[in-house]
Amino acid sequence: MPDGLTLALAAGAEFGRVVQFAFHAPDIEMAAARWAKQMGAGPFFLLEHIALERSVYRGDSMPFDHSSAYGQCGLMMVELIHQHDDAPSAVRDMYVADAEGLHHIAVFVESLDEALDRASSARFDVALDATTQEGVRFVMVDARAKYGAMLEFYERSPMLSKFYDYVKRKSDNWDGRDVLRRL
Repeated sequence: MPDGLTLALAAGAEFGRVVQFAFHAPDIEMAAARWAKQMGAGPFFLLEHIALERSVYRGDSMPFDHSSAYGQCGLMMVELIHQHDDAPSAVRDMYVADAEGLHHIAVFVESLDEALDRASSARFDVALDATTQEGVRFVMVDARAKYGAMLEFYERSPMLSKFYDYVKRKSDNWDGRDVLRRL
């Protein structure tokens, strides 16, 4: 399997700008501490039980109870994602509750519809199509056969840009304290 950078470059060339690597984390607090210590990533900003207006897993409407922490590692955002139950989901497609690993590569796309058409042509099934209560739509396609991970697509918006910029700005000159911060 190619390394993460090779995967990101390939996904970016095919769909858009890669902006994040997301890792399944059974314990977000421990994972954030490890990323900070080993990679200098952080600080991480935790959103707990992210509220979704809509969540469709492989064609069926289903709740998706998860939390995520977002931090910066160099030029790339890192997401640590944790699902709170064992319901079928794009997360459980790859990992049981106590397993860790790369889950998805997030890509800003110019047009979500066009990216989904290209993903369908590549035979990548939609694993999750969801919208946050703030109106941000994100779609995970199952690209494991080609990339070893899901791909997450979303269109860049002022709200997303502001959040990405915030996380990056907070990492600049970070002193290593307060690794995990609740939002």
